[in-house]
Amino acid sequence: MKNIRNFCIIAHIDHGKSTLADRLLEYTNTIKVTEGQMLDDMDLERERGITIKSHAIQMEYMYKGEKYILNLIDTPGHVDFSYEVSRSIAACEGALLIVDATQGVQAQTISNLYMAIDNNLEIIPVINKCDMPNAMPEEVSDEIVDLIGCDYEDIIQASGKTGMGVEQILNAVVERIPHPTGDDNAPLQALIFDSVFNSFRGIIAYFKIINGVMHPGEKVRFINTKKEYQAEEIGVLKMDMIPKKELRTGDVGYIVSGIKNATEVKVGDTITSVANPSLGAIAGFQEVKPMVFAGVYPIETEDYENLRTSLEKLQLNDASLTFQHESSAALGFGFRCGFLGLLHMEIVQERLDREFGMDVITTVPNVSYMVYDKHGEAQEVHNPSGMPEPTLIDHVEEPYISATVITTATYIGPIMTLCLSKRGELVKQEFIAGNRVELQFMMPLGEIVIDFYDKLKSISRGYASFDYHHAGFRPSKLVKLDILLNGESVDALSTLIHVDNSVTLGRRMCERLKELLPRQQFDIAIQAAIGGKIIARETVKQVRKDVTAKCYGGDVSRKRKLLEKQKRGKKRMKQIGNVQVPQKAFLAVLKLDE
Repeated sequence: MKNIRNFCIIAHIDHGKSTLADRLLEYTNTIKVTEGQMLDDMDLERERGITIKSHAIQMEYMYKGEKYILNLIDTPGHVDFSYEVSRSIAACEGALLIVDATQGVQAQTISNLYMAIDNNLEIIPVINKCDMPNAMPEEVSDEIVDLIGCDYEDIIQASGKTGMGVEQILNAVVERIPHPTGDDNAPLQALIFDSVFNSFRGIIAYFKIINGVMHPGEKVRFINTKKEYQAEEIGVLKMDMIPKKELRTGDVGYIVSGIKNATEVKVGDTITSVANPSLGAIAGFQEVKPMVFAGVYPIETEDYENLRTSLEKLQLNDASLTFQHESSAALGFGFRCGFLGLLHMEIVQERLDREFGMDVITTVPNVSYMVYDKHGEAQEVHNPSGMPEPTLIDHVEEPYISATVITTATYIGPIMTLCLSKRGELVKQEFIAGNRVELQFMMPLGEIVIDFYDKLKSISRGYASFDYHHAGFRPSKLVKLDILLNGESVDALSTLIHVDNSVTLGRRMCERLKELLPRQQFDIAIQAAIGGKIIARETVKQVRKDVTAKCYGGDVSRKRKLLEKQKRGKKRMKQIGNVQVPQKAFLAVLKLDE
């Protein structure tokens, strides 16, 4: 146990942590690096150049004649995947804090750092990309010293591209990060921090042993779910899974026990031995809190069960995804899914398509609201169609976030304008180092879920970084905006919005739907309504056949007779015809500003 080191890599998005992980693996001869970002094994990760999943791998390193086992977990940097980071931190004693030498400390760096400090991790600061011509190691060192209060000598200058500083990083990991603490002779306690689905072997759980020893063939119990299994195979994670005869305190490994049901493995659960059970579960693991909700429906109704199975398998691999059954008059049966952010929602939709072949319709994303009735009773509403009648509502509270934006002084004006237009309130503004400014706002979560991040990046030319955390609920004047097609409400297009923005949004939605809906043989009236009041209307004109084309002269009554006959047919068609809403119309609300 004295020669084991468990550590993770934390950083802001695109600061080069996956490339640096490649150099560490190469230097310790763990694998031969044939292409960039070896740990990012998902197609989506390679295409987008971002880490979506945490990846655990074991390395062996000789230091002063002794062999050390280093368990590395590479984590994502995007704010939408911060739950992955929190799980990785729970399985480590130390962290490499990577900061880009050309960009300096950014919002997510600070957020992940505080998470690591809360878990009492030893922090090793590393300045990456020091080989770049526009690198500023001195300025960035000042920022890191201000941030964590370390000495300048503690900061390692490195480059994931050239391999500079890799040896110092490995030496620092051995010297500075404490070895795991625990008791080999105590009852077994192992923390599950991730799981994957394998179609041949069932569900494979990844864990870290806090106390005790595990052997293959012994009977184990999952404390929270109270299920018991045979440990068919245990082992450590390299690029492939390597079976072992035993795993001891401090080891990070995997267990194959033939679990078939996705609900039986929960991230954060504790594994113990049936023969010598531990009395308590490992404390301190946080449940995930979804921020954004959207309906996910199969395009074909008969695919509903397949979609449920696909979501369960995906949830194993992505514990921050939550879902529950719901039905919609327009779209049939589906699921209300909770996501950590809009990028997370996009990635889940893409993974459902690629990994499970599920073609789905996703409704307009929204957040959850607390609705109080006249008796003072509260109810949480995730969906506009779940709102009670307006006459029964006393007041509605919406979730607020504390948002931190770090940017250069040049872009303060446009960023403030953007945040204030989203009903934000400036809480704090302070200069960090040089001309870099930290702005803190209180903002409604509902205003930022759709396009805030994209706008922030474009007005700051990519120089602003953004991070947020939940800051409770506040009363707000919210109304339910309904979209009616020929008098019928389309529940999938309903949205909850602040009263000040409702008329503008209603008008823009009607205009956009007029462009998107295909023309029918009858007029389609598109209306936006709040309660019984219509606030906007557009009409998609009917497609008309020229029925009088065959009349070459003769009495005008012949033409009138044909037109009257056509009019009666159109009227009957309007009564029985239904309007098909295309998938792109459901996402139209997201793209209103384009």
